[in-house]
Amino acid sequence: PVFAGVNGSAIENFSCVIYNISFMNCTWQAGRAAPGDTQYFLYWQNSRYDNTMECELYIKDENGRNVGCRFQNVRIDTEKAYFLVNGSSKDSLIQFYDEYIQLYKIEKLMPPSNITVHCEEIQNDCIIQWQPPQINHSNKDKCFKYEINIKYK
Repeated sequence: PVFAGVNGSAIENFSCVIYNISFMNCTWQAGRAAPGDTQYFLYWQNSRYDNTMECELYIKDENGRNVGCRFQNVRIDTEKAYFLVNGSSKDSLIQFYDEYIQLYKIEKLMPPSNITVHCEEIQNDCIIQWQPPQINHSNKDKCFKYEINIKYK
């Protein structure tokens, strides 16, 4: 397909991460060939049944250019989410960038909670208990594998 706009004007290094259960940050860098006045705008659709929405809270660089977006109350659907970043400049046409992302793959998991350790010196054993972390996309225990590192001091 033929993309309108200056070659190399689309954003680069687009990436997103979901953290603290329902927050998401997406970031990008300006295209290397984009004119200095280029401003970028992010639109996204969580699933094909949702409306397309523009970013509500942009992350800006020192020149006031949008280089990312902060999201709240993100829910993870079974479908891929669609992201589109287009740009505008008074000098030239800017190429757009788009990507489909499976949101569960970019979720950074919280640590397990309520960790307790109870040791019996006489029996020479310890019971360690914890609760699975809260996650956005599923609360099934089978999603988790745990590893315990014990360091004797």
